[in-house]
Formats: sequence, structure tokens, C-alpha cells
Amino acid sequence: MVTLVERGARLMAYVGGLVLTALVILTCVSVLGRGLNTLGHSDVLQAFSETLAHGLIATGVGPITGDFELVEAGIAFSIFAFLPICQLNRGHATVDVFASMFPRGLNRFLEAFWEVLLTAVLILITWRLYAGMESKMAYGETTFLIEFPVWWAYAASFVAAVIASLVGVYCAVTRVMDLFKGTPKSISGEGASS
Repeated sequence: MVTLVERGARLMAYVGGLVLTALVILTCVSVLGRGLNTLGHSDVLQAFSETLAHGLIATGVGPITGDFELVEAGIAFSIFAFLPICQLNRGHATVDVFASMFPRGLNRFLEAFWEVLLTAVLILITWRLYAGMESKMAYGETTFLIEFPVWWAYAASFVAAVIASLVGVYCAVTRVMDLFKGTPKSISGEGASS
């Protein structure tokens, strides 16, 4: 079971990383196109060589249409895609100013409590993503510029959120079992503390 959960979390992180990399490339190409288009229309290039300026403009260089729509949808998916590995490795930020003074038993209880609470929040978010996706599908809402259906972004985020919820349930059950057994934490990783 541990291997399956780890593989699912890792796979989602890889997919999220690929999407994020594609979005970075898309943004760079769009910014470069916008810059070259601006250069082609600039008075400086027009004065230097009108032929070069018109040639640059004639290539059709410019920003990618709907780049911000794609970035918005892709970033939403990437965030949900990284949640499973973050949950599994206890990578969420924690503030334990007073917790270091508590007895170990109380700290283990708090870890289990917050794990269960975070899992409940993940499940709630997943449920609301599904409701949002159904709503977007029912109304046929599309993006403004490239007119792709908005529910596609919801569906991708929903799939990642389902996996995050499953990993969260696994982590919560493991943490609660460790609490009752009195064993040390069996989930790998360290949370970021401040």
C-alpha cells in the first residue's frame, strides 16, 4: 500500500512539474513574441530600417493568444498535483513555537489531529471542485480568448485533488494508528518549521 501511495504521489508531482515547465516555456515565448512585436512597431527600428521593421511585423510575431488563460488553468492543476507528495512527505509549513515545550505524547496527538483536519479540508476542496466542474459543464462556460471549456481545468484539478485526498486519508490513518500504537511516525519527511 505504501508503494502505491508513494508512486501515485510521485507521478502527480512529475506531471505537475511537466505542466509547470510547459507553462514557463509558454510564458517565455509569449513575452519574447510581445517584445519582438513591440520592437517591430517601435520608432527606433522604423527609423533604423523600415524594411526590417515591416519584415518583423509581417512574420506575425507577437504574444501567444490566451497565454494567461492557459497559465491560470495550468497553475491551478500544478498546485493540486504537488499536494500529494507534499502531504506524504509532511512538507506543509508548520509553526511550532510552543510545541517544542509540549510532551512528546501531546505533540503526536497534535500531529494526528492536524493530519486528520487537513485531510478533511482536502476532501472538502475535492468535493467543491467536482461541484464547480459540474456547474461549468452544465453552463458550457468557455474562456474569453481561446474559448476552451473551463471545466477542463476543473477536471484536471479534480483528478489531482482526488489523489491528494487519497494520500491524505492514507497519511491521516497512518498517523492516528501510530498515535494509538505509541510508535514513532511511519510517514517519511519533515515539515518546514518556523
